[in-house]
Formats: sequence, C-alpha cells, structure tokens
Amino acid sequence: MTVKERFEGIIDYFKKNKPFAETELVYSTPYELIVAVVLSAQCTDKRVNIITQEFFKFFPDVQHLAEAEVAEIFELIKSCSYPNNKSKHLSGLAKMLVSDFNGKVPAEVEELQKLPGVGRKTANVIASVVFNKPAMAVDTHVFRVSERLGLTTNSKNPLETEKQLVKYIPEELIPLAHHWLILHGRYVCIARKPKCDECGLKHWCRYYEKLQHSE
Repeated sequence: MTVKERFEGIIDYFKKNKPFAETELVYSTPYELIVAVVLSAQCTDKRVNIITQEFFKFFPDVQHLAEAEVAEIFELIKSCSYPNNKSKHLSGLAKMLVSDFNGKVPAEVEELQKLPGVGRKTANVIASVVFNKPAMAVDTHVFRVSERLGLTTNSKNPLETEKQLVKYIPEELIPLAHHWLILHGRYVCIARKPKCDECGLKHWCRYYEKLQHSE
C-alpha cells in the first residue's frame, strides 16, 4: 500500500463515519478559544471547560483580561497544570492583543505566534478552528496516531509531522482532519493500549499490520 492510498483510505473512512468533528473546548469567541487553548497545554479539555466557565465571568473579554493582575488570573486557573506560567502568558497575551492588534485575535499563524504563550500548535488551532485556515495543529494525539497509522514516517517532532500530513491531506479538509486525528487518539488509538479491536482503520493501519505479523 502506498502512502497516498493509505491517506485516501483513512480520509474516506473518516468522511463516512465522522463527517462532523470539532474541538471539545467550550468557547463562543476567538478570545475565549485562545484562552482555552493556552490553558489546555498538558491539561484535559474537561478540566479547561470547568475553569473557563468561571474565568469568563470575571474576564468576559480581552480588555478585562488585559487589566487584570497576574495574581487574579492565577487564582482562577490554579487547578490546571503550570498555572504560574499560564497566568503570565494570558496576561501578556491580552495586553499584546490590546496594544498591537486592536483587541482582536489575528487570523494568521505568524501573527498569532507573536503572542506570549502561543506556540505553533496553539496558533494552528486558532487559525483552523476560528478562521478555517488549512493549518494542521499537531498535539501528542495527532503525533502518535499519525505515526501509528503510517501517515507519517520517522517523524522527529511536531513540525515534521505537520509537513508530512499537509502534503497528502486536501487543503479544505485540514481543519477537519486535525479533529479526526485528535478524537481518534483520545478515544480509540489511546497511548498505552490502543483499542485495535474496535478500530475501523485496521485495514490501513501500519501498527495493526505489524501486530498481526508478530503474532
């Protein structure tokens, strides 16, 4: 099976079985999503959604957050991972949005990456989820699932994975494919013990293929 055939089979499966896939983070504005994504680093979406429910009552928009003390932010997010760093990042991010971007979240990946606490993955999430741009965000799930399925080969880092994926995924499907891979990694192709028995991608999966040969 060629790489192209593998991609085509997997994309076709997802299109038929998961035509609609989206982020599990709860948000209603680009500002709310960027806060949620910053908080979600090494933290579950479930936990982030609990935190943001209260957070947005205090800081409903970027202006309120820009005026907040780092200590105030910390108090509201201390139940997530790395609250010290994230408090500083959210404060700096809000201040920069107000001073450099007229209070609006930019649509371009390069602009987004200028914001404190926003790396390439976060920038790609915002660009694809909010602005529907062909940006492939690679988190631990996407990284692992892509390698297991055989969509990527010997990828050393998220950027390599991103480049290999966008080479074969049609541009208009990239925002959707990001969610397909994340959700597949979260619920089926889990890190420690993938649920191969209930996976519909077995036919195209390099990991499953090797598993069969080793038995």
